[in-house]
Amino acid sequence: MSLVSDLGHSRGQAATGTTFAVAGGREVHIRVRNLTMAYGDFVLMRDLDFTVQRGEIFVIMGGSGCGKSTLLRHLIGLNEPAAGEIWYGDENFTKAAPATRELMLRRFGVLYQSGGLWSSMTLAENIGLPLGEFTDLTPAQIREVATLKLSLVGLKGFEDYYPSQISGGMQKRAGLARAMALDPEVLFFDEPSAGLDPVSSCLLDELILELRASLGSTIVIVTHELASIFAIADNCIYLDTETRTMGALGNPHELLKSCTNPGVRRFLTRGREGAEGVREGETAHG
Repeated sequence: MSLVSDLGHSRGQAATGTTFAVAGGREVHIRVRNLTMAYGDFVLMRDLDFTVQRGEIFVIMGGSGCGKSTLLRHLIGLNEPAAGEIWYGDENFTKAAPATRELMLRRFGVLYQSGGLWSSMTLAENIGLPLGEFTDLTPAQIREVATLKLSLVGLKGFEDYYPSQISGGMQKRAGLARAMALDPEVLFFDEPSAGLDPVSSCLLDELILELRASLGSTIVIVTHELASIFAIADNCIYLDTETRTMGALGNPHELLKSCTNPGVRRFLTRGREGAEGVREGETAHG
């Protein structure tokens, strides 16, 4: 069995028995039903209800403190809902038994804000960590996969570098390579552009689009960066701190044109409704 097919076989075993619901002729990959997020008695967001299509770039947006990262933590099982459910295809992630949830988690890849790399490991060792834990690949095969993943994000030749020896933008790309280590069906990015200069942020957006096109993964991104939202999002959800629920759902360009929610409009126009360049230049970085 070849290395590529071996990896595909490993992922296929985890996904055995999974089928995906279809809505409007498109596969629904993620379904969030009446989700309430709370810390004790404090309700952060309530009645969140939305779907993410397979192969879609879906953005969770909103102002600071609205619960964007908290929603991502619910989607990957780090937080449990106060109410409601999260489904992946036909599988109820919220109510899944621990063993079933563990198999589902192996189909996820996560890029954290800081990159989440182990400082004492080289880039190749960071990427090889989940491969050594969850596959039967040999050390030589793990090294080959690590080189492949790094090349996909433009870091071929940096296998033996430590995180401290590369720039912040390169660390983000290395973190993305590790998130892709197990060929996940879903990639989750938490503020991927945080701390990056405008050029590096633009290059990261282009890389995300290229990876979606080549890998076909569903991508869920938490961000408040308008340039990135307009450049890469197929659909998005706006979390409204005033009403503590979702204020809008849809393509960001369409929301800019037609959404009447004042909070959404302030967010999408940087609070400069009607200002020169807001409508015509919303997709430009910088």
